[in-house]
Amino acid sequence: MRHASRAFAAVAALSALAAAPAACRAPAPATGAAAGAFGAPAIPERRAASFPEEWRFSPGEGGATFAPHAMVASNSALASAAGVEIMKAGGNAVDAAVATGFALAVTLPGAGNLGGGGFSVIRMADGRTATIDYRETAPLAATRDMYLRPGVAPDASVTGPLASGVPGSVAGLTAAQARFGRLPLARVMAPAIRLAEEGFAAESSLMLGLRRDSARFARYPSSVAAFFPGGSAPAYRARFRQPDLARTLRRIADRGAPGFYEGETATLVEAEMKRDGGIITREDLARYRPVWRDALVVPYRGYTLITMPPVSSGGTTIAETLNILETYDTLPPFGSAAYTHLLGSAYQRAFVDRNSKLGDPAFVRVPLAELTSKAYARRLRATIEPARYTPTRALPQTAAGNEKSETTHYSVVDADGNAVATTTTLNNGFGSAVTVGGAGFLLNDEMDDFAARPGQPNMFGLIEGGQNEIAPGKRMLSSMSPTIVLDPRGGLLLVVGAAGGPTIITGTSQVILNVVDHRMSLADAMRAPRVHHQALPDSLVVERTGLRPAVRDSLAAMGYHFLERDALVNVNAVMRVRGGWEGMHEPRSFGGAVGY
Repeated sequence: MRHASRAFAAVAALSALAAAPAACRAPAPATGAAAGAFGAPAIPERRAASFPEEWRFSPGEGGATFAPHAMVASNSALASAAGVEIMKAGGNAVDAAVATGFALAVTLPGAGNLGGGGFSVIRMADGRTATIDYRETAPLAATRDMYLRPGVAPDASVTGPLASGVPGSVAGLTAAQARFGRLPLARVMAPAIRLAEEGFAAESSLMLGLRRDSARFARYPSSVAAFFPGGSAPAYRARFRQPDLARTLRRIADRGAPGFYEGETATLVEAEMKRDGGIITREDLARYRPVWRDALVVPYRGYTLITMPPVSSGGTTIAETLNILETYDTLPPFGSAAYTHLLGSAYQRAFVDRNSKLGDPAFVRVPLAELTSKAYARRLRATIEPARYTPTRALPQTAAGNEKSETTHYSVVDADGNAVATTTTLNNGFGSAVTVGGAGFLLNDEMDDFAARPGQPNMFGLIEGGQNEIAPGKRMLSSMSPTIVLDPRGGLLLVVGAAGGPTIITGTSQVILNVVDHRMSLADAMRAPRVHHQALPDSLVVERTGLRPAVRDSLAAMGYHFLERDALVNVNAVMRVRGGWEGMHEPRSFGGAVGY
């Protein structure tokens, strides 16, 4: 049962954002494929947003890309165009998502990958749903204390071959395409192969990223050869070709996953490991399998979220957060002290559970039904004081954890209303900085997402419990949160996800809240200021100038401490609008939304 929030009304008076939103008009039915298999979808009118005067973005400005039929939004305009090319050639959203994923491995090597892992949420227009987990796994030779042994470098879980889990991206993408795609894999991969063989004009993000990490790359000759041709990073707009990567992609296009996990590519991976002290073997590669999982279906105020279950923590933590928020009949105005307090408190409690109770369900018991239940949310809501902040240490079962970008998310919708939300990662920027010699792709540093040094924070400040300790074959906990949102009539509304470690969870859910509760346009939902709380460190993370001074003062009076960031989280999303779709890449970052 939902509870009215009389106490919250008092806190709302502290807000500098007490403006009443414009009334919603009755939804108008859509026509065509966007309506999906469940009748005409509801498309409520969007409301005008209100942001702080000093905020970097103004509400109501353009920014989203419109197309009547189909849309791809990613952190690379070239990769998004690859997905659209495949849809125009007769492929569906799954074909396009796979094409985009392989193209990102070429154009966005800091995050797009063959040597990492990820998750995809698929919703077909006929109502079928599926999620596929292709998270990396610990090699067979991995041990709980492998990073605590004498002689192991302090950064061994972040940089170098010992940091890498067994890659899952190729297995996951090819399995999804085989089950749901329409076109031959070779056709789907053709844009990525072309980009690798013929090259593309290097964007400033690639040039600057390589220069930033040049010291890490310098430790591995294969990485220098692949990414620093002639001894320097590609110049801006210079054509960047990757012939070794093109040959690796061709082997996958010809043979599917065995073209990566067996044969020449597997031999090259094992050789790279032996060269620098890594532990991934041909046996590890041959044993790797993606896992099809039942989607986590989350009802929220009449809408439905389709998202990832564990070993992703994203869907569970979003579900727990939204369940807490749903115990309030309505939410306070966006940006108010009351809203920020409620949102931060819900995240704080959900992250306590995320970091102490979630892990690979093949190795630990995950109380998923309890954590995602409405009854549990009501118990958590009772611990939130309306006008006072609760320190994390005062909450039970406290722990904290995280993984970072370089992760990347992309959202795809086709002309039939099929949709795919995919998030993949190398973890740190450019992963472990180790490139497989002769194969042209970077390996991840996902081993740091385990409790690699129990009791100590990982690279992103999260301290995780024993449920996420290293074990051979185990999948490390992830924050990735690819999500599809259906409207109250069952029609496709939103495809969304993010990059940015634990802020993936908070950023993805805030875009959803901005669309569902605050009725923002997609552009405003993406541009709106964001906040983050991950339990520990015990601070509310805010974007610089993202809170009005009066709101910040009110929160400080409640007991909040703040950490400021220039920008929080990298979201890419597609949303249904009248007449078609809008797509938008993260306005704080780079990328492109392409449709037709």
